[in-house]
Amino acid sequence: MVETIFDLPVEKQIFYAVLGFSWTVYLWEAYLSYRQRRIYRTTTHVPQELGKIMDSETFEKSRLYQLDKSNFSFWSGLYSETEGTLILLLGGIPFLWAVAGSVTTRFGFGPEYEITQSLVFLTLATLFSAITGLPWSLYNTFVIEEKHGFNQQTLGFFLKDAVKKFAVTQCILLPVTSLLLYIIKIGGDYFFIYAWLFTLVVSLVLVTIYADYIAPLFDKFTPLPDGELKTDIEAMAKSISFPLTKIYVVEGSKRSSHSNAYFYGFFKNKRIVLFDTLLEDYSPLNKAGESQPEQPESDETSSESKAKPKNKKQGCNNPEILAVLGHELGHWKLGHTVKNIVISQMNSFLCFSLFAVLIGRKELFVAFGFDDSQPTLIGLMIIFQFIFSPYNEVLSFCLTVLSRRFEFQADAFARAMGKASELYSALIKLNKDNLGFPVADWLFSMWHYSHPPLLERLRALGNTKQD
Repeated sequence: MVETIFDLPVEKQIFYAVLGFSWTVYLWEAYLSYRQRRIYRTTTHVPQELGKIMDSETFEKSRLYQLDKSNFSFWSGLYSETEGTLILLLGGIPFLWAVAGSVTTRFGFGPEYEITQSLVFLTLATLFSAITGLPWSLYNTFVIEEKHGFNQQTLGFFLKDAVKKFAVTQCILLPVTSLLLYIIKIGGDYFFIYAWLFTLVVSLVLVTIYADYIAPLFDKFTPLPDGELKTDIEAMAKSISFPLTKIYVVEGSKRSSHSNAYFYGFFKNKRIVLFDTLLEDYSPLNKAGESQPEQPESDETSSESKAKPKNKKQGCNNPEILAVLGHELGHWKLGHTVKNIVISQMNSFLCFSLFAVLIGRKELFVAFGFDDSQPTLIGLMIIFQFIFSPYNEVLSFCLTVLSRRFEFQADAFARAMGKASELYSALIKLNKDNLGFPVADWLFSMWHYSHPPLLERLRALGNTKQD
């Protein structure tokens, strides 16, 4: 008689269900990526409707860049899924927990010091993840991004940055985790409420201090100099009652030539951050291109050069920057930021409530190799990462759909401010600068794109024409 999964003990059913769902998600993602790679491979000429938006040279560059990224994503995703499967099958989690116990015992801490053991486990787990992920990160930065002209980092800078990121992460992660575990231990029947409130406070504090205290550890932030752009930004913010206090330019060009902009802060203390690569007048890549006369390109010069703009302006002019900020401020004015925070916290409260129901189920721990103990940190990992994975996938898709809706609304807000033409040209420039490929498989974009495809956004902005 053939034994089915339903004939197995409940803990085995849980284990194989988690493993099966993980591979189902991976195969679904791989199928979507295959569909998109087929688009990259077969769409070799600029479609007619893109003729006035994108020249054939940029189109081919973006096609090859996205194809390389997609191929890399396939292999890194396969490795990640295989690694995760082997960790589960070979009992990697209980093994690492036992190693953490051995370390704490050596320093005189017995099994009763569960939080201490949990912190050692967390440090070892994040260290393992950082080491196994390093080759992939190196390849992505120094092969793919370098090949397509985006990487601005040296190997020394990259490694120093990786060490710094790991150290800063530990400085935040370990104290927060220890306090969370302590709250769960002493919280009684309503611990999930206190745990949720604690994570709410931590997330708000991190959002508040990130750009002032954490981000400057990695990038240089300087106030936007006085001038026409600063005056116009302040006037636009005032016109919609945005409580702007400071405008910064971040030196993103030392890492990558990709561009970005964002705002942060709560209540009456809002700040705007612009990447120098977004600003046509500030981008060092433009200055590098202007400082050298154009010369015939030889194999030798091309192999030594890095981020080499030739007669190509990167970034946006001032009216276009104002249009991009009009879009970003639209997110604030339309309440998108607050709505996202509310959704996030409702989800967090729901998850902690369900965690409170499930944490006492011994079979969940036995399923993953913990026969004799039920550590709280392991319970958090099993329930939030494994048991909630189907719910997390559905939620992620819903948030992606909502994000696209918010993006259209923010574009419409900028258009209502009279900046449709400038936003139209800014979106085209940013797509070119970042080598975005404007043709997408409908199923891939529906599942993955948090921002609508370029053509959809341009159509929504109306039939505004470039100069």
